[in-house]
Amino acid sequence: MSNHRQVKFTARERNAFHDTVRRRVDAYFKESGLSPHADRSMVLKTVVLVALYIVPFVALLITRPDFPLGLGLWFLMGLGLAGIGMSVMHDANHGAYSADERINWWLGHTLNLCGGSARNWKLQHNILHHTYTNITHVDEDIEDRLVLKFSPHTEQRWYHRFQWAYAIVFYGLLTLYWVLAKDLVQFALFAREGVGPARPKERRSDLGRIIAMKAMYFAVMLGAPLAVGIPWLQVLFGFLLMHFVSGIVLTVVFQLAHSVEGTSHPLPDADGRILNDWAVHQMETTVDFAPDNRLLSWYIGGLNYQIEHHLFPRVAHVHYPAIAPIVRRTAQEFGVPYRVNTSFMSALRSHFALLRALGLPRASEAIN
Repeated sequence: MSNHRQVKFTARERNAFHDTVRRRVDAYFKESGLSPHADRSMVLKTVVLVALYIVPFVALLITRPDFPLGLGLWFLMGLGLAGIGMSVMHDANHGAYSADERINWWLGHTLNLCGGSARNWKLQHNILHHTYTNITHVDEDIEDRLVLKFSPHTEQRWYHRFQWAYAIVFYGLLTLYWVLAKDLVQFALFAREGVGPARPKERRSDLGRIIAMKAMYFAVMLGAPLAVGIPWLQVLFGFLLMHFVSGIVLTVVFQLAHSVEGTSHPLPDADGRILNDWAVHQMETTVDFAPDNRLLSWYIGGLNYQIEHHLFPRVAHVHYPAIAPIVRRTAQEFGVPYRVNTSFMSALRSHFALLRALGLPRASEAIN
């Protein structure tokens, strides 16, 4: 990962798109009398999704069901885990859920309840991904992972030409890798690159909290079922199933916004400059999908409105359908791209088409 502080956005000429769209969205909230934060429907959704994660686990401990029913409960927990990640902690860690930062802090730490680290997530997602979207070696979301290649500018391997076929299996490992190793790997990487607190005392304190939270997570998620007499093989299979389900859901949803056909992957020049306006860069690297699918939007926390989210990360996702026409109209007015895949399946096909293209020789020339 390159030092993010060396990368700067320098537009060749000033573009008024960002100022205009921000002013119009602000006017929408003022004129409608709405808060840009969560409403009652979002609070209800929070209760439902947290319950989808916790209630099956409690039922598991109380009833100690047979193997098939037990796996069904772990499966539901996987859906709940992914739902918390997309619809609860995501908004909270952006400061979008509430005007009260204490509420954002507590709900943001539902990620820790799922085995991750809210501290690391904020550094990776809020700083590196949202600022440097699709910039190779700065945006961690498009860093190569094991046998997967997400950027046209990284080294080509022979097996990448088959990644469109095996990617989904590795997507299922995402949250398992996160709880087992990624937070610790990221902690060391962020410390080396100067992302986050600079003082050694603060870093040691952060590391201690990460380790303590993971110890508590495994003690509850694995230790508690074993303590009530559930066979260890059922616990192990259930735990892996939960993370496989949540890993696929989370990875696919996040990939459909930036790793699809038509998105750009710009590289900084020799002086570390991206010759573009930051907001225009977001529009060129981001695609909305399935905007009319209300059930999907509900479950995935409006992440199908990624354009709106990247421009207004401190606006709660329940408002994205209302502000999307404002953003689209303003983009058209200023000649800025506004890309949408109209359905989930069209976005999914586009993602796997990009994976196939990235695996072919001379991908950097073909894609950018």
